[in-house]
Amino acid sequence: MASDNSFDVVSKVEIQEVKNAIDQASKEVHARFDLKDSKSKIELEGTDTIQLASQDEYKLQAVTEILSQKLVKRGVSLKNLEFEKIEPAANSSVRQKIKLVQGIPSEKAKIIVAAIKDSKKKAQASIQGDTVRVVSKDRDVLQEVMALLKGKDIGVELQFTNFRSN
Repeated sequence: MASDNSFDVVSKVEIQEVKNAIDQASKEVHARFDLKDSKSKIELEGTDTIQLASQDEYKLQAVTEILSQKLVKRGVSLKNLEFEKIEPAANSSVRQKIKLVQGIPSEKAKIIVAAIKDSKKKAQASIQGDTVRVVSKDRDVLQEVMALLKGKDIGVELQFTNFRSN
């Protein structure tokens, strides 16, 4: 199969961009008059969770909105975030965790493979860990598959990497 062309479909959150967005959002939260004394915090836990905290749900929503704007400006897709439920915390405050989705979850990968199969394009897709490899003998078919996937809303931000053409 040395004559095959291929590319990988991946989904990845750049952690440095998330850190930069958190720094910018924290500065704005502490500068805003309506949030100044709200004890609002935005922290990165490890490399896959953002922890938000504030004095009440309304202030927490404002903090979430600010963070979302900063993430989008830094190129982080909101599709790659999973918002957990708002929970009560100590000292009459509330908190919320936001998980960063790295890679393509298996159910989304199955949707991608099915979409390629249903398209009747002469390409084969296979799930390899948290990526999807797409292979075809025809380079133009790969371009058509990319366009097809860009036009679909899979639920995660898709990137196309490792494009190999012979």
